[in-house]
Amino acid sequence: MNLTQKLTETAKTYPDKQAYIFEDQEVTYKQLDDKVSMFAASLSSEGIQKGDHVALILGNSPEFLIGYYGALRAGAVVIPINPIYTPDEIGYLLHNGDVKAVIMLEQALPLVEKMTNQLPDIALVAYTGEGTEEKVISNTKLKTFTTMIEDNGGTVPEQSIAEDDLAVILYTSGTTGKPKGAMLSHNNLYSNASDTGAYLQITSEDVVITALPMFHVFCMTVVMNAPLISGGTLLILPKFSPQEVFRVAEKYKATIFAGVPTMYNFLYQFPEGRAEYFNHIRICISGGSSLPVALLHRFEKKFNVRISEGYGLSEASPVTCFNPLDRPRKAGSIGTNIRNVENKVVDELGQELPTGTVGELAVKGPNVMKGYYKMPEDTAVTIKGGWLFTGDLASMDDEGYFYIVDRKKDMVIVGGYNVYPREVEEVLYEHPDIIEAAVVGVPDPNFGEAVQAFIVTKQTMTAEDVLTYCGEHLAKYKCPTIVEFIEELPKNTTGKILRKALRKQVNA
Repeated sequence: MNLTQKLTETAKTYPDKQAYIFEDQEVTYKQLDDKVSMFAASLSSEGIQKGDHVALILGNSPEFLIGYYGALRAGAVVIPINPIYTPDEIGYLLHNGDVKAVIMLEQALPLVEKMTNQLPDIALVAYTGEGTEEKVISNTKLKTFTTMIEDNGGTVPEQSIAEDDLAVILYTSGTTGKPKGAMLSHNNLYSNASDTGAYLQITSEDVVITALPMFHVFCMTVVMNAPLISGGTLLILPKFSPQEVFRVAEKYKATIFAGVPTMYNFLYQFPEGRAEYFNHIRICISGGSSLPVALLHRFEKKFNVRISEGYGLSEASPVTCFNPLDRPRKAGSIGTNIRNVENKVVDELGQELPTGTVGELAVKGPNVMKGYYKMPEDTAVTIKGGWLFTGDLASMDDEGYFYIVDRKKDMVIVGGYNVYPREVEEVLYEHPDIIEAAVVGVPDPNFGEAVQAFIVTKQTMTAEDVLTYCGEHLAKYKCPTIVEFIEELPKNTTGKILRKALRKQVNA
C-alpha cells in the first residue's frame, strides 16, 4: 500500500465526504481523487516518467495537495520547496535535485525564463492560474495548473510502484552549508503516516486545521497524509493567522490543531482568542522545536485543551516520538516511541546508555530514509547498522519518555524552521567588504530564536547594508535580525571560530 493507493481506497469508502475545505470551498474525496488522477495523466502525457523529479514550489493550497499526490501517482518523485526561498536557493535545489518538471505559483513566473536557461532539463512548468494559454520558453513548456486537471481523456499509465521506490526528496539545511536531500520511499511515508495516525487516534471523524506549511515534513505527514489515509477532513489555510485559525476552528468544529511553539505563542497572545473557539478540539500537537513548559501550561489552561508534544526530523519521515493519549502527558517530554519505531540514547560508540543518561538520540524503523541524495558519505555517517543518528542530545526516563536536552550544536530554530549558521555565513563571506562572520541564535519572544551575526569588515558598513544584502540571497527567516560589528572573532589555537564564546557574549 502507498499514499495514492490509499487515497483511492478512501475515496471509494467515503466518496461524498469532504477531503478538504479551502477558502470555504468544499471538495469531496471522490473529487480529490479524480483531480489527482487527471493531474497524473497530464504529467504522463507531457513526458514525465516513473522516477522523474517534480518540484512543488507552492504554499498551502489545493494545488499542492493535488500536485503532491498526482506526481506520486504518476510514479514521479516529489521535491517540495519553500516558495519564499530566493532565486539562488531555488535554483540550487532544482539543479541538485535533477528536476524535470516544476509546479509553481503564478507570481513566480518571472523566474521561469531564468531557470529554464540555466536548467535545460526542466521540460514542464505548471503554474497556478485560470488561463489556458500554453507557452514554450527555451524548450520548456508552460501550462496552467487548471488545464492540467481538466478531464482530457488521458489515463494514468499502469505504474508498478514498489514500497522501496523513492517518493519524496526533502531538502534540509546541512552543517556543510549546502542543503542535503533526504530520500524518503513510499513505505517510509505511508508507514509513518499510518503509525502516527494510529498513535494519535486519528479517524474519519477528525477535522484538522492545516496551518503549518505543507512543504514541511511535519505538516506533510501529521496534518496532511495521516488524516487523508484515515478519511479525515483538512481545513487548508493559505497561511497561519490566529484570527483565521479561530474562525475555521469554530465554524467547522475542528478537532485537531498542529503547530510549532511560535504559533502557540501567537494564538495565546491574540487578544480575541477565546476557549469556546476550541470547544471541539480534542488534541493540539506541537513539534518543530521544544515548547516552553510555561507556555504549554498557560495555553492548556486558557483554551481548555491538551497539547501533545512530539519529535521528528526529515530523515525519519519525520515522527519518532509523541506524548501518548492514553497515559499522562509529561510536560517538557517529546513522549514515547510511536508504533513500529524505536528510539534509544547512545554514546559516541553507538552503545545504548542507561536510563537518565544524556547521549545522542538514535532512531530505527520503517520510517528511516534511504539516504541523502547523491551524498553517500554523509549517508554512511548518519545511518549506521540501520540506525539513524539524529545529532540531538536526549535522555530517557524509567517510563520510556524521551527528553531533548540540547539540539544540534549550532542550529538556530526560527519559528520552527531550522537555520544552520554555516549557510548564512557562506552568504556573508561572499560580500566583498566582509572579512569574517559568525552567526549564532539569540532568544526571541515571538519566534523562539532569531539570528545574530557578528561581522568583521574591511571598511565601514551599516547593519542596514548587511540586512539588505542578506535579504537578496536568503529566505527571510534565515536573515540576521541583529548585526554586531567587532574587530576580531574569538578563535581557538587552531584558528577555529568559537561560537560558544559569542553566545556567552550575547547572554552576558
